[in-house]
Amino acid sequence: MSAIDPRTQTELEAAVFRRLVAHLRNRTDVQNIDLMNLAGFCRNCLSNWLKDAADETGVALTKDESREAVYGMPYAEWKARFQTEATPQQQAGFAASQAKEH
Repeated sequence: MSAIDPRTQTELEAAVFRRLVAHLRNRTDVQNIDLMNLAGFCRNCLSNWLKDAADETGVALTKDESREAVYGMPYAEWKARFQTEATPQQQAGFAASQAKEH
């Protein structure tokens, strides 16, 4: 990227984050385990990173609030509406990806 001032860079990064979150909210058919298996992160990771960033800057944000910011609804509601049982293949893929990290 060409020289971008820090404020503009932050605004661009924030816009990208909002677009990613909106995309994931629309793709409720994509399970978190699929995201973990393919990309190594999921919606929960994004919400944890958001909470970490809030903590680092002294912004009060609970885990539940950070998840709701990513999921667009309370996490328990999202799970009840959209989360399916992981298949044996998905579980095996997740186990294999976790073994690579450790």
